[in-house]
Amino acid sequence: MDNGKLTIRKRKTLSDQLYGQILEQIVSGALKQGEKLPSENQICSAFGVSRPVVREALRKLQDDGLVEARRGVGSFVRKRPPQRLIEFTTADSVSGLMRAMEARMVVEKATAKLAAQRAGSREIAKIEAALKTLENLMRRREVALDADFDFHLAIAEASGNDAFVIMLNAIRDVMERTIDVAQSLTREGSQARIDRVTQEHRQIYEAILARDIDAAGLTMAYHLLQARQRVTDYAREV
Repeated sequence: MDNGKLTIRKRKTLSDQLYGQILEQIVSGALKQGEKLPSENQICSAFGVSRPVVREALRKLQDDGLVEARRGVGSFVRKRPPQRLIEFTTADSVSGLMRAMEARMVVEKATAKLAAQRAGSREIAKIEAALKTLENLMRRREVALDADFDFHLAIAEASGNDAFVIMLNAIRDVMERTIDVAQSLTREGSQARIDRVTQEHRQIYEAILARDIDAAGLTMAYHLLQARQRVTDYAREV
């Protein structure tokens, strides 16, 4: 691992900044898959941060499947994310984006289940319209940021619970940043990848249309889990 003190950036936690610097070294190949990371003490010394900061950064890297801890041995690089990941966003932003995607899995699973239970014909039509726009843009490999957000917001509106709508609008900025990164990687991937993403959205819509509450929740949770994994999995780049 290259040595060097952290360059402090406003509004970024030290753990997220350290996460980003370790991530950059994994993406660049300076830290290779299967390679052992320096010890906590070595990282503390190299970057001038405390042990709690190092542990928090390593925990987040583990949660995201990038690093694995082996009891009594240390931490090792588990997988290398796509090279383009840190070209579409800053490395120290990735941790926050991954936490946002994790939170979305909890919230939006609930919105999808309630939409399947409560949506009227007008709400269904709004979800379908957003889906069709999203599919058309993705097939043409065009930016579909607004259409993607509109699809998820329409489902929240169909839940019949205004609190969910308020929540999604409140985190719109971070949602759009996660969507932008995920879509940017997908647009440069294979047609099969594009097809997978569009199919995941359509499965959510079809479950809501069928009034299948359990399927609606599961397809939404699956889609967001897959989106999260696609962002950090080099093997899913194609």
